Amino acid sequence: MYTLQKTFTFAAAHQLALPYESGCNNLHGHNWTVTVHMRGTTLNDSGMLMDFKHIKDKIQGQFDHAVLNDIIPQPTAENIAKYIHDELAPLCYRVDIIESPGSVASYEGDAHV
Repeated sequence: MYTLQKTFTFAAAHQLALPYESGCNNLHGHNWTVTVHMRGTTLNDSGMLMDFKHIKDKIQGQFDHAVLNDIIPQPTAENIAKYIHDELAPLCYRVDIIESPGSVASYEGDAHV
């Protein structure tokens, strides 16, 4: 079994619709840090599960300096992690996303290898 892990950052804004008073109900931004975990039993013709650059470009290209509400309804860290997982399926089995220091959300799914 081959595994890879790619960590990268992007700056993006979001606004949550929470049923209680919170500053997160206002449009605001974060410098997000994402770690993608992938695994598989075979490599592509280039000898990789997936090129690290392709992983970064696929996600950072969509999210960097974006308003995440334009991409994901209710863009909580948890929902962003699942979205990234689904974008990198079937090899992705886990995504960790840091919204701010000490605040981490993860999504784990099945890697279909």
